[in-house]
Amino acid sequence: MSGCPVTNGFGNHDGSAPTPLSESVSGGGMLYGKYLQLEKIVSAQRLLSNEAGRLVHDEHLFIVTHQAYELWFKQIIFELDSIRALFNNEDLAETQTLELLKRLNRIVLILKLLVDQVMILETMTPLDFMDFRSFLSPASGFQSLQFRLIENKLGIKPGNRVKYNKSYSSVFGDDPEALASLIRSESEPTLAELVEKWLSRTPGLEKEGFDFWGKFQQVVDDMLQEQKEKADAFKESTAKTFALNNYAKRKAIYDSIFDLSVHDALIKRGERRFSHKALQGSIMITFYRDEPRFSQPHQLLMLLMDIDSLITKWRCKI
Repeated sequence: MSGCPVTNGFGNHDGSAPTPLSESVSGGGMLYGKYLQLEKIVSAQRLLSNEAGRLVHDEHLFIVTHQAYELWFKQIIFELDSIRALFNNEDLAETQTLELLKRLNRIVLILKLLVDQVMILETMTPLDFMDFRSFLSPASGFQSLQFRLIENKLGIKPGNRVKYNKSYSSVFGDDPEALASLIRSESEPTLAELVEKWLSRTPGLEKEGFDFWGKFQQVVDDMLQEQKEKADAFKESTAKTFALNNYAKRKAIYDSIFDLSVHDALIKRGERRFSHKALQGSIMITFYRDEPRFSQPHQLLMLLMDIDSLITKWRCKI
């Protein structure tokens, strides 16, 4: 295509023709196929139906798709480990926040790809799958070691995880190295824990300084008082009841935000997760998202929400 630079697969954009796989990179460097170890990757599809003497065509698609999932899982883990390392630094610099945004956005794009990849699997009908399903028994995608590691590193609570094969020992008991990596991942700080600590350090929450929380609560109290007075002023009983009910609902919502005991009760019931201080930080970042200081933190929170949503969506589809 006119104006489109030609690359050789290694990121060169000098307009030269692509390097054939059978030739060395200029200067005697490693071959493309050797660098990517393609001889291992493209020969790693073992079709059990073929070994049984009755090849099922769609088994190849099934294997390649799930191998692609695992490669992307590996990249997500690689990104998550680096992100957790950056978050573990209490003196997070602005340049590091930019790097966090880039890596979190990369995870979001990978997860979108994983969700879209299901459409390729859907070109195989359930009956097509049943033609070779018996060869896989008792294998299941929920036995994926890397997906379990992702759950641990993100900090997904046990109650919110896939219930199938929740016992590590029953799935990975014959693989001491896998079992050790899972146990190790449970002892490390999760992304959720690190984000909670980061939110708790949001500047402006200190009472002796800007005291955002105190100012916010005063504004809300004035607003609720005004709403209550307007509701009481209604003469017609139906309209008054409706207005008072709206006031009570809104007040209950704000009570759950400002009343620490209510917030803690919601945490115990599993309806909230982060500490009250972290909640304050997230609210402040949301309110001041258009300010330069809080623009990047707000983008970061949005990406974390995207990751949560996409993982849920992928698990429902798969």
